[in-house]
Amino acid sequence: MNRADFLTTARIALDLVRDPVVARSWTRPSALPQMSVGALAAHVVYQFAALPELLTSPEPVEPVVPLVGHYARSSWVGAELDAEINVSIRAKSDKVAGGGPDEVVAGAEAVLSEVDRALPGAPDRLVRLPFWGDWSLRLEDYLVTRAMELIVHSDDLAFSVGLATPEFPEPAAQTVVDLLSRLAVRKHGTTPVIRALTRRERAPRSIAAF
Repeated sequence: MNRADFLTTARIALDLVRDPVVARSWTRPSALPQMSVGALAAHVVYQFAALPELLTSPEPVEPVVPLVGHYARSSWVGAELDAEINVSIRAKSDKVAGGGPDEVVAGAEAVLSEVDRALPGAPDRLVRLPFWGDWSLRLEDYLVTRAMELIVHSDDLAFSVGLATPEFPEPAAQTVVDLLSRLAVRKHGTTPVIRALTRRERAPRSIAAF
């Protein structure tokens, strides 16, 4: 993924998080079950928050997997709402959101400034988050996973507070659509996805990627 497009995507998501409407709605329920607006906003900015450490830590030794293979191994894919991984994600988001909107935004601005400096010249190295399991991703693939999270959860956040979903750079959005299409085919098969995109009369009820 183009790194400039990723950085623009992150800035747009952060602009949404700092919107006064989000701050005023901070403790209200979001569109996602069991997540407040504040927790969802904290989850949005988390998507770039790990990058400074990933770019400076030793390269992981765990085997690298392809982009779609990452989702085949991820425990949250298809997990129930009360599964341990989802409970953990919500708990971490709640904890960060507890500092309030000003603190979350200030922290995200500081981190994104670090990412702005470090990411453009960083080598395409291996990266890994400990909770994944025993595998790594190439940095370029990791950025695709984070762009997907930023774009999808920005839509969740905007919808939650009655704002228009932001417009993201077309190349980033196309990359995310490509990823979600591949994941939809993995989950449902090729024919249902083709029918959903071309044949309304034979389209399945859902081709959701997750």
